[in-house]
Amino acid sequence: MLTNSRLVHQAHDHGRCINAALSRAEALCTENQARLTPTRESVLRLLWQSHQPLGAYQLQDQLSKQSGKNIAPPTIYRAIEFLLQLGLIHRIASLNAYIGCPFPGSDHSNLFMICSDCGSAAEVSHNSINDLLQSASDKANFTLQGQSLELFGLCPNCAGPKIQLDSQQSQDPSHE
Repeated sequence: MLTNSRLVHQAHDHGRCINAALSRAEALCTENQARLTPTRESVLRLLWQSHQPLGAYQLQDQLSKQSGKNIAPPTIYRAIEFLLQLGLIHRIASLNAYIGCPFPGSDHSNLFMICSDCGSAAEVSHNSINDLLQSASDKANFTLQGQSLELFGLCPNCAGPKIQLDSQQSQDPSHE
């Protein structure tokens, strides 16, 4: 199983995430004879500065503030399309937002655990889920070209206080 959920839900240095993502991006660009332009790099950096999905207009606003120039939407969408094609980012359809891919260059399912409270998103790839989806597709004579599953719930940080509160209330006889 591949996952970045432990990292996402712990306090950590996002600089390391950004540096690792940029290193993988440069390697994939070299391998694919593609160019990581300053705009593409900036969009990738923004997507890795937290583990929260960002929409195109959020990216546009942040990049405009960073650069001190007005960045046009087509510029952002071209950068997003490039990063999607190389597998460096994913689109989370229900949020119409994007997030960095922790496993670029590898075959993996797109299963996202999105916290309804803080908005963090972790990616998981599990062979059993992949096999189940492939089996269902095979039975339906459907050629599976990709999948994206989005699970909404509470991350450990947001669920922690709620779980503690629920267990305290269940032990308190006055709540019955």
